[in-house]
Amino acid sequence: MNTKELHRFIKDQALRLGFEACGFSEAVPLESYREEYLSYLSNMHHGTMKYMEQNIDKRLDPTLLVDGAKSVISVLYNYYTPDVEADRKYKVSMYARGIDYHYILKEKLRQLADKITENYGPFSYRIFVDSAPVMDKVWAQKSGLGWIGKNSCLIHPAGGSYYFIGEIVCDLDLPADAPVEERCGTCTRCIDACPTKAITEPGKVDASRCISYLTIEHKGDINPELKEYFNDYIFGCDICQMVCPWNRFAKPHKEQLFNTIEEVKAIENDGLNAVSSSLFKNALRSSPLARAGTKKMRRNIQYINGTIQE
Repeated sequence: MNTKELHRFIKDQALRLGFEACGFSEAVPLESYREEYLSYLSNMHHGTMKYMEQNIDKRLDPTLLVDGAKSVISVLYNYYTPDVEADRKYKVSMYARGIDYHYILKEKLRQLADKITENYGPFSYRIFVDSAPVMDKVWAQKSGLGWIGKNSCLIHPAGGSYYFIGEIVCDLDLPADAPVEERCGTCTRCIDACPTKAITEPGKVDASRCISYLTIEHKGDINPELKEYFNDYIFGCDICQMVCPWNRFAKPHKEQLFNTIEEVKAIENDGLNAVSSSLFKNALRSSPLARAGTKKMRRNIQYINGTIQE
């Protein structure tokens, strides 16, 4: 097999499938990240996300996920949605306005794997889209798709940070791409703009203070002292990305399935009046908002309203 030809073929196919960028890295253990990750856990910066305490060895070593793994193919998929209404009473993050990205990226990565198999024969692989103990941003960085910014987001030099990340961990021996140098420089706009001071230092986020974590992952009541800083977000948060100078290069996505669902607009305008169990079982069952569900969405809206949670 001509590895250079395969290298080019995979990247070309990825672009044809709509991925913004594709890069390769060697599937080797990330031992240099172990101490930093354990420190993150010991400081409880993962909040109540107990799953992050599990499968640490697998998280750091892709060969424990795929036998004989030699390469990690990383891809980026644009979700930038600039035309959201400015006068929303409640705010849903840009990434969560359409169909859940897990479905879309996994299907496109399956298509990419099928193209490789069709043209170069069978190979062993697994597809990951934020759905297993994989350090997505680290692999994307190692694959030359950008650097991890001070807001902890991956930043692509030509398009900013409004991207979903996916991987194919496989036994193909692909030439690794060169990483991109960090280009945040002395800029601290994201750190300065974070209303809850969740960015504790460049590249490190304390989830227990992060609006995205608190509105999506966190169970139970939310600290009432943080309410005035939520900027009316009821699911996720875009603030640290909105102020990033690199996002001036962001271009609107081309994925029709990411277009805003009408029921999401209704929740943003009508709040509790638009939230019901039937809504989440039907219109929003394939939406990222399904992760929060009826109970959390009601809690989040009541929190913004300043009303007592039942």
